[in-house]
Amino acid sequence: MKTQFPLNKFLSIPTPFYYYDTALLHETIKRLKAALPNPKSATPNPRVIHYALKANTNDRILHIIREHGLGADCVSGNEIKKAIDSGFAPDEIVFAGVGKTDNEIILALEKDIFCFNCESPEEIKVINALAAGMNRTAKIALRINPNVDANTHHYITTGLEENKFGINTWELNDVLHLLRNCPNIELIGLHFHIGSQITDLDVFKTLCVRINELQQWFIDRNVLPLHINVGGGLGVDYHEPDKNPVPDFKEYFSVFSRFLELKPGQQLHFELGRAIVAQCASLISKVLYIKKGININFIILDAGMTELIRPALYNSYHKIEKIGTGDGGQETRYDVVGPICESSDCFGKAVMFPETFRGDLIAIRSTGAYGEAMSSNYNLREKVAAVYSIDELSEK
Repeated sequence: MKTQFPLNKFLSIPTPFYYYDTALLHETIKRLKAALPNPKSATPNPRVIHYALKANTNDRILHIIREHGLGADCVSGNEIKKAIDSGFAPDEIVFAGVGKTDNEIILALEKDIFCFNCESPEEIKVINALAAGMNRTAKIALRINPNVDANTHHYITTGLEENKFGINTWELNDVLHLLRNCPNIELIGLHFHIGSQITDLDVFKTLCVRINELQQWFIDRNVLPLHINVGGGLGVDYHEPDKNPVPDFKEYFSVFSRFLELKPGQQLHFELGRAIVAQCASLISKVLYIKKGININFIILDAGMTELIRPALYNSYHKIEKIGTGDGGQETRYDVVGPICESSDCFGKAVMFPETFRGDLIAIRSTGAYGEAMSSNYNLREKVAAVYSIDELSEK
């Protein structure tokens, strides 16, 4: 389903703004749930999806996601608060992150969340001590670093031994010994997450093989984790958002069905964010100026890296389109840039684009993940509005 841009409506809205195709979001989640295998099992809900809030915490978007019955994956205390305020049940919330503060841990214990994904022995000690002080038991999963290369940008790979995330395999004996001396900790699962924007599904096959090996290591020591959390990381098609608006969830889940050896009674968890929300939004901007250079011309937009930092941070690609009339004109090569006082404030270099003029509207596609969520007030710019396909303008 191709996103349609209502030009007449856009002309009356101050730019820049995020435009959410909520119909596409509903359809994406429906296809996600339809693709999710649900084998016969004595375990209630043998497959569980936790939406990764870090991708997008827009109130309307969270309401839609919760409406479809997904759980929540949080990486801060404020994300936990936001999830609960948005209607996510505490027993559907997992809490990850290498640097959980004492206050965040206390909050999660007070809310009685489903599970802490623990990333170091020191963290386990702190959670045990805080839980003891509150006369509570903390349910945890060990986030293990499987040393699997996600074949993605080095800033968003998380499963290698050189990364800061997770417990290394050579620490596991010591961790089991530590757990025997932590009476306020209950080990309920194993957690893995190897990176983001993964488009090579063979990477997940490799992860499954590694999980099988590590799970057997625990079973050999009389420990059977009832929950296996394989994280997220499924990528989207930034180059052809209309051709592939919804990821191939069926093939993604098929990899785990074929290669992950679950034991009777185990529950499998996924933490998907980008794959759910990335394609449902575009950043809409207006052309301020056309600046002619010696070798290149510049399209200067009123949106900048304050609204979409991914190109500056990762050199990531987002498809850029002109909205409305004039799309079929002679193409010219432009650098598409923003107004921020940084040379890195650039959305695309040497982009072949229909001849463009001041006042034209531009859509930067696939910004539903890490667009609004990573926006800032740098240069004292105001946070911009969100517009939804099914109703009126909603100010942030």
